[in-house]
Amino acid sequence: MADYEAVVEKVVKDGKHGAYAVARCEALSFSITFSLSSPVWDEKDKPEEGTFVSLSDIRKKRAGWRAMSARYVRPTDKKSAISH
Repeated sequence: MADYEAVVEKVVKDGKHGAYAVARCEALSFSITFSLSSPVWDEKDKPEEGTFVSLSDIRKKRAGWRAMSARYVRPTDKKSAISH
């Protein structure tokens, strides 16, 4: 399963189905939405606009693209990408 680095464009705190964020991924050239609730987002705090996140298990839904797993990008992500 591939991980994609994206930048958070918008955070919605009170969406119809709970809090979520929308991020733009240059590698995929489209926006991806992800929930800010567990199990999708399992970080201690919520991201802000402009924050880099790592998205995976991306699926196409009727309303657009969804990531089923999301977390902050960390320095170890860059190290892994360089070694591959």
